[in-house]
Amino acid sequence: MVNSYIPLRFTIFISSSLAAASSFKLSTSRPPSSLPKATANDLLSVLGPPSAASTINPVVSREIRSSLKFLVPFKPDKPGSELGGCSLRTRLCSGKIDALERRSRFEEDNSLVWWPPEPILELARLAVDSGGDPGAIQRTLDPKMLPVPDVEGSRKGKFQLTRTPYGRHFIAEEVNSYFEFLFRLIESRGPSVGLDVSLSRYDLFHGHLFLASESGRIGILFHAKEYPAYDKEVFPYNMGYCQRGSDVTYDDSMNLRNILWLGPLPSSSTSDWLAPGVLVVLDAHPDGIIYRDLIPDYVKFVRTIYEVLCLIHSPPDDLGTIAVEVNYLNVGAGEPDYQLFMC
Repeated sequence: MVNSYIPLRFTIFISSSLAAASSFKLSTSRPPSSLPKATANDLLSVLGPPSAASTINPVVSREIRSSLKFLVPFKPDKPGSELGGCSLRTRLCSGKIDALERRSRFEEDNSLVWWPPEPILELARLAVDSGGDPGAIQRTLDPKMLPVPDVEGSRKGKFQLTRTPYGRHFIAEEVNSYFEFLFRLIESRGPSVGLDVSLSRYDLFHGHLFLASESGRIGILFHAKEYPAYDKEVFPYNMGYCQRGSDVTYDDSMNLRNILWLGPLPSSSTSDWLAPGVLVVLDAHPDGIIYRDLIPDYVKFVRTIYEVLCLIHSPPDDLGTIAVEVNYLNVGAGEPDYQLFMC
């Protein structure tokens, strides 16, 4: 079986010929020497509490903000009384049933991103309290191993989408439900910012759950547009079995393939919460700061931001340390049947 873990890894080997194959301009310009290079921590600070955002170079901060397309409105303030009160199973908040019945589904989903259910808040606090230790998150997984079934004909095609042939769930079922909710929300709201995305093995099916290097903040870096279709003019690269049958077009939408969820940020010294959750598309167009400073040269063609480049240590330009891979896969034989696997 071909193991296709970390899709698009092939770009490491073709980076020298990417410019000739691109259907849109690949900028090689660098920022003025007087402007410091943006780092992943700058991005996370801009998406954090005002106290953190204020420490960033104003020009860098402005450029980063111009490259953010929010799927849920940005709300960098402290929590209100609704903190942790919503449930994905009931979609109701304790003591606020009448109010929620009057609210639109859109507003309710916003609230679930800003202030998720209590099990997600507990996971977010654990990430910070542990000092960003991925083992602390991994120990909240159910030890039961779940074999990954056939995914949209993957067995017949002789490829494997996940890092391992088995996965796990979180012990707290509402954590699993919440991550499924995020995949669905990205799919439904993507078109509002120019990202038409589908939940399929060629497009959006996985994310990388990480703990931020400096703050320990929990997040997921989702990658859409995973297997673009072969095209001799715009994408003349054979990616093997995983690419066969792809209907994902390589075009300007590749600029939007990195989607970032950040959980609410707890204080490391008190019981307070410093910032709500965030769900945002990172626009990596060639003239922007994200493309220029946060995407490694060898994957600029496919606009890939990494949570880490190395599992031993986290370089300063990466978001943080990986804990698990979050996979949302259609394992249905006929009718769609999406299931979650932590690998």
